[in-house]
Amino acid sequence: MEIHTSRQLAPFLAEHGASLAITTYQAGKLFLIGTKPDLSLSVFERTLERCMGLVASPNSLHISTLFQIWRFQRIVGDAAGHPYEGYDAVYAPRLSWVTGDLDAHDMALLPDGRPVFANTLFSCLATVSDQHNFTPLWRPPFISRLAAEDRCHMNGLAMQDGAPKYVTLVGQSDVADGWREHRRDGGCVIDVASGEVVVSGLSMPHSPRVHRSQLYVLNAGTGELGRVDVTRGRFEPIAFCPGFLRGLTFLGDCAVVGTSMPRDNRTFTGLALDSELARRNAEPRCAILFIDLRTGDTVHWLRFEGMVQELYDVAVLEGVRRPAALGFKSSEIRRMISLPE
Repeated sequence: MEIHTSRQLAPFLAEHGASLAITTYQAGKLFLIGTKPDLSLSVFERTLERCMGLVASPNSLHISTLFQIWRFQRIVGDAAGHPYEGYDAVYAPRLSWVTGDLDAHDMALLPDGRPVFANTLFSCLATVSDQHNFTPLWRPPFISRLAAEDRCHMNGLAMQDGAPKYVTLVGQSDVADGWREHRRDGGCVIDVASGEVVVSGLSMPHSPRVHRSQLYVLNAGTGELGRVDVTRGRFEPIAFCPGFLRGLTFLGDCAVVGTSMPRDNRTFTGLALDSELARRNAEPRCAILFIDLRTGDTVHWLRFEGMVQELYDVAVLEGVRRPAALGFKSSEIRRMISLPE
């Protein structure tokens, strides 16, 4: 695996006093990207099987994996304020919920701290449970019942004022795996409170996010980052990105967008993204792009080459310059003990 960046990415992160957390899809890696004191890039990785949804709060990371949701607690750099081997934040696993293989995609936190996530297998929004694998919270009006059938491929979740506001899905189907026939233009964004479709005609939309009172979404099947005019029900492209889009957050005036290499199967072939890449004489990339929301220009980038070909989510760690995390295979998790003050 190799990681390449634009020349000014590390200084850009340092100027904002921030770093990145990135989950990969097929490689099962959590990457923590920051800067060293000499302004070179710091790259830290841990193995988490099929890690996808990612939530960063000031002192924790929540990550959905193959059959669990993990909460990592920041044990270095908060109250103690002492760095560990040059890292100003170290995250340690503290709690997990066993969900089973729900194909959990986007995730967020409710005001009480519980994770809420897109339960893609059961076509609903759900939260964790102490007695069961999950507790269903909401499902689209056209889904007649809960069933482990991935009927509409609900994948994205946007929060507003501490509550789920919007979801994205690939097709409004109420039969098992029915979304696949609607990949090109059957995607939509649904308002959770009303159950109404906000915008339709999208191609495999992902990662809806509310930023500065504006709804943004990745139209992955066309390779476009865009805004949604909620009143008019219209998707307004901002920038074309060379790859299948998943993962969206914001840093300053930039949208931070993940792009992936499309898989060679019927889910990813035959999309408008293919013809647009050919028209632009471009190859798809596995990368993180920093796109200026005012101009649509890609001002910084980070590119993966080799074993990592698909990304899922990206989050900004504000106030953290060089993060690290404890894993489950090295001896550090046995030796690093944190206590209440």
